[in-house]
Amino acid sequence: QVQLPESGSGVVKSSQTLSLTCTVSGCSITASNHYWSWIRQPPGRGLEWMGSISYDGNTNYNPSLRSHTFISRDTPLNQFSLQLSSVTPEDTAVYYCAAYDRDYWGQGTQVTVSS
Repeated sequence: QVQLPESGSGVVKSSQTLSLTCTVSGCSITASNHYWSWIRQPPGRGLEWMGSISYDGNTNYNPSLRSHTFISRDTPLNQFSLQLSSVTPEDTAVYYCAAYDRDYWGQGTQVTVSS
């Protein structure tokens, strides 16, 4: 069974950097053709794909977020991480890590940006 619990700060101040980590168990993040994403859902809105990192370390980002989003990985720890800089209250959302094409999802973590 693949599990992807998210961890990180639940409250971030405006203009600071949001940092979250996803620790994957049951599957290696370097397994061939696996793509690991960060997805968020602001209150009252739909899911928004933020970006992904592939099994071989390549990253792709949502163009609307590219300028302040960074996704990285730690292969020995089987983790991948999200950094979102210069946050505003509009970045308040439930953040999920996922390999959505394989229906692997974390439980989601609420992040609130305070003004």
